[in-house]
Amino acid sequence: MPYRSTPQPSGRVRLARGASPWLLPTVAAATVSLVKARRSGAWAAVAVPTTALAAGMLWFFRDPEREIGQGRVLSPADGVVQSIMPWQDGRTRVAIFMSPLNVHVNRAPVAGTVASVEHVPGGYVPAFDKESENNERVVWRFDSELGDLEMIQIAGAVARRIVPYVPRGCKVEQGDRIGLIRFGSRVDVYLPEGVEPAVEVGQHTTAGVTRLDRD
Repeated sequence: MPYRSTPQPSGRVRLARGASPWLLPTVAAATVSLVKARRSGAWAAVAVPTTALAAGMLWFFRDPEREIGQGRVLSPADGVVQSIMPWQDGRTRVAIFMSPLNVHVNRAPVAGTVASVEHVPGGYVPAFDKESENNERVVWRFDSELGDLEMIQIAGAVARRIVPYVPRGCKVEQGDRIGLIRFGSRVDVYLPEGVEPAVEVGQHTTAGVTRLDRD
């Protein structure tokens, strides 16, 4: 079954799918406290933090439209390149750390078919920690023109929920939205053998825009 993101003008911002369990309670609490604050000064002390929290949630769950970049492999995540490591099988792992300030909607690094989506239980240590290799994760495999390409969404100390948007068997275009990680986390992309990385450690990436492979 094919999947396509609905085309929207670049620059527009919407809310991420999967945000409701966190967003609705905070917005509701802020609304109630603001209404009650008009009648009681005591509620003003409650309205300030609840409104600030709701605003923070709205900012965190933003999902801006993007002008999709060019390249065989695009970054699936907004963040900073944490490490670039050669793998024993000839692939190269590019690890991207996502702070709570980044957009947390992830996008397809390549066009093709979602060959598998596998949830792997695990711990919740900070995503920048070496032990995060054993964290809760979702392993994606894409059947693409480059062959099999693997991407892993890794939950962090705060991000305890990964929300895939598309199931196994779906066809996706490069840059399509494929999932959400709530709060700070990490996304790893394994470049196939023979594909050289075009990014460097410490470089900022934008999902669906930054090219990860070199010509």
